[in-house]
Amino acid sequence: MMKNRIKIAGQIAAFLVIFLMLLIPVSYMVRTNGEVKDRFSGFYAEKDHTLDIVMIGSSPVFPYYAAPKLWGETGIAMYPLASNMQRPAAMKYLVEEAEKSQSPELYIFEMRMYTIADEYLRSNMAYTRGVTDNMTYSLHRLRTVQALVPEEEVESMLPYYLDIIKYHTNWKMLAMPSEWGNMFYHKQSPYKGYTFRDEVGPQPMPDCVGEEGVLPIPEEQEEYLRELLDTLQGMNQDALFIVSPYGLSAEEQQMFHYMEEIVEAYGYSFLNMNDYYDEIGIVFEEDFADYGSHTNAVGAEKCTDFLECYLLEHYEFTDKRGDDAYASWDQSYEDWKVEMEAARETIRERILKEEYAAVGEQEQ
Repeated sequence: MMKNRIKIAGQIAAFLVIFLMLLIPVSYMVRTNGEVKDRFSGFYAEKDHTLDIVMIGSSPVFPYYAAPKLWGETGIAMYPLASNMQRPAAMKYLVEEAEKSQSPELYIFEMRMYTIADEYLRSNMAYTRGVTDNMTYSLHRLRTVQALVPEEEVESMLPYYLDIIKYHTNWKMLAMPSEWGNMFYHKQSPYKGYTFRDEVGPQPMPDCVGEEGVLPIPEEQEEYLRELLDTLQGMNQDALFIVSPYGLSAEEQQMFHYMEEIVEAYGYSFLNMNDYYDEIGIVFEEDFADYGSHTNAVGAEKCTDFLECYLLEHYEFTDKRGDDAYASWDQSYEDWKVEMEAARETIRERILKEEYAAVGEQEQ
């Protein structure tokens, strides 16, 4: 009798192991495809402890800063862990997720989302799922879900813990060759998380340049910021906090001044690029894809140049060009140059013909 029970228990355990071995890859594959999924999967595909910089933030990150260009010109490997309308509450958890496989010398945080009340961001759980549904399954992902998803605001936590419940109707994804690369959520990103945009959406330069004064950010966002800063200090980790150039308001500029005071009080640097339009060479009528919200490829080239100069002036990185471990980065840079030339020509033609992007709601 005892032998039969042990045999049955062993069979059940074996079944559960096989079930999970199949469930997890299928879960990854049926997650809705798109740039965010590819970006996170690409992060996990990077070799352990090879990234110099991890950049975390919302949608200003991946169209503004061309990691292949930075690599090709400096030998610095930078990768973005970014999602649309990313809640600042997620930043600390993304640092901890990155630390599981990487040991970057520097984290860069894009700060635009700290001006928006978290209550508004929580009202659309897609902004939370953009992070949690693109993390690999782990105990840390479980903790991240628990931290970001208020139990009282959702019908059930189970679809957040097991996102296959939400995406179970996406079986067509299993027939897509591109998604088989996501079986283990380790699929190389050709442009290292960067997104090309060749649209043109002009707007006048903001008139709040030089705006003085401070305006407090939403209370809960200040709490998240201080929690992030405490975490970084506890890790003895260097960090840079940036604001990418965009069509900001006077109130937003004052909130960035408020953030800067907090960040610098903790001993970290704060770089508001909206104070350096001339140095960047940004042209609001030509260098944005969507009317001042996000740069196109030409604007990204300028922003990457400016950030590159800042990094070389204020930090010390080892130039890893020529290292065989970074062959994929060399290829990414070569591919970026070809695509960049095509994007530059398309943008030039659209400006000449005044073929501007459709006006619509833009992600932050």
